[in-house]
Order: sequence, then structure tokens, then C-alpha cells
Amino acid sequence: MIELRVASSTDDLEAWAMLKSRVVPDEPITVEQLLATDEPARLLLLAELNGVLAGCGIGGLSGFGGKAFIMARVLPEHRRRGVGTELVRALAEHGRALGRTGVNSFVDAHDGASMQFALQLGLEEVDYQLEQVRIVGGEGEPLVPMGIEIEAVGERRDELLVELWPLAEEGLLDMPLPGSVTFPRATWLRDEATRPEGSFVARERDQIVGYAGLTEHANGDATAEHGLTFVRRDRRRRGIARALKQTQLRWAELNGVVELVTWTQKGNEAMQALNASLGYQNRSRALTMQGPIP
Repeated sequence: MIELRVASSTDDLEAWAMLKSRVVPDEPITVEQLLATDEPARLLLLAELNGVLAGCGIGGLSGFGGKAFIMARVLPEHRRRGVGTELVRALAEHGRALGRTGVNSFVDAHDGASMQFALQLGLEEVDYQLEQVRIVGGEGEPLVPMGIEIEAVGERRDELLVELWPLAEEGLLDMPLPGSVTFPRATWLRDEATRPEGSFVARERDQIVGYAGLTEHANGDATAEHGLTFVRRDRRRRGIARALKQTQLRWAELNGVVELVTWTQKGNEAMQALNASLGYQNRSRALTMQGPIP
């Protein structure tokens, strides 16, 4: 028998985080991160099969395309027994209750069974997210373009994120996503630069012209994840983004961070190439699946 319940208690959230991290080890999450990123429209579900935890699901409003977001994850040993189908049914009902008729979801490119499941639900691949990783070590001094000064966000995080917001909006508009981006200012202020000492801004004549954020990772302090990286449109192709990333690498080496993780989407091959030139290696690929709510 399959039973679903809303994950609401601390024990439930711990179970949800454990299940998600087991199914998608390249994208682990902690209870603290779940609590910090809670939103009114989000629904977290746990699924039990004959009394045993078998899967988890998340539903809410997608950040792009004006659609709902749903994701069902089932432990490999419990698949092909209807758990994923029940999770999708409940998450789809939630998406419709939010007034959405379309859905975005993600599938590991190497998970053929999950891909087939998504296709059977009427979804199709429209985009991908590429994970690149860098083992930190042997970092040189950053090559900063003439006239540019780079400073850490540090203790001025809240103040600088407010100042950066107009530039962030410009960068978000330029992201090649399959649909218009919905990224509230409150989400930016909450989620970006959660490792502020490793997040940096670039200034030219006291004006901010670039930013590279670093955020906490579920694997602990020895791993960090790149947040958004952007440069003002009229200052691009001058080496500012490279200098910001080199500064982050140097900071990581001096502060005990041994691995940096970053995700970029299809259409942003320029950033992928920049990362590769700095020694980042491709590790995994998540396919964006889109279609009507099942």
C-alpha cells in the first residue's frame, strides 16, 4: 500500500532531505536549507510503501515559464511499484490548485528510467543544466582588468545585495531559459551570497559592474556552490567574470574550501567555456522537462 503525507515535522524534513540526497547525490540538501528556502506555495510530500519510506516529492511555482514545478523522487529499490505515479498525481493536483496548467521538472540525463517516466507523462526535453566542479589548489593571483577593483561582499552582504538588485535583474533577463524568469527580489536577498566572504563584486569608478556569488553546500564547509555570476552588459568581454571567478578560487584555497560546484544552462556555453578554461570538469547534467500538468 502506498501512503502519502505532507512533510511538516522536523523528523519528516530530515527524512525528506535524506531521500532527496540519496536519489540525487549530486544535489544534496539539508534540513536547514529546506527551512531557509520555504515558500507559501511549496508542498513537500513523503511516500511510504507498505510502511517503509520509499520516495519524496516537491511541488510549487516554477521560477520560469509561468508554470508549476513538480519533482517526484523514488529510491531505486522501490521503483516500478506506483510510488512515483502517486507522487506525481498529488503534486499535479497541487499545481492545478495554484492556477497553473503547465509544468517544469528535471531529470538526470543518465537516468533512463526516469526519462521514460517523464516522457510517458507527456513532458519533453527543452533545456539542460550542466554541473561543473573544480578541485581547489594551486591558485595564482587573479588577473584583474585595468580600472577594476574587486571587493568581498563580507559583512556588507545585506546592503550590497540591495545595491546589486538592478544589475541582478539585468543578468536574470539575459539568462537563456525556456520561458520568462520569475525571480523575486526577496528570493535574491535570501538565497544569494550565503558565503559572503567568498562572494565578490567588481567596481569601476565606484560603480558595481560585476558580481560573483558563493553559497553554502549541503556537503559542508569544504564544498561551496557558485551562485549567480554576471557582468553589466556594457562591461562584458573584458575579463571581469574571469577575474571574479579567479578571486573566488583564490579565496577558497586560503579558507579551507576544497571543491567548488557550479550549474549553468543550455545557451550559456560562454560561461561553461570560461569554467572549463579555469579547470572545472563536467560531472552531471539535469534535463529540463516541460509540458502540460499530467
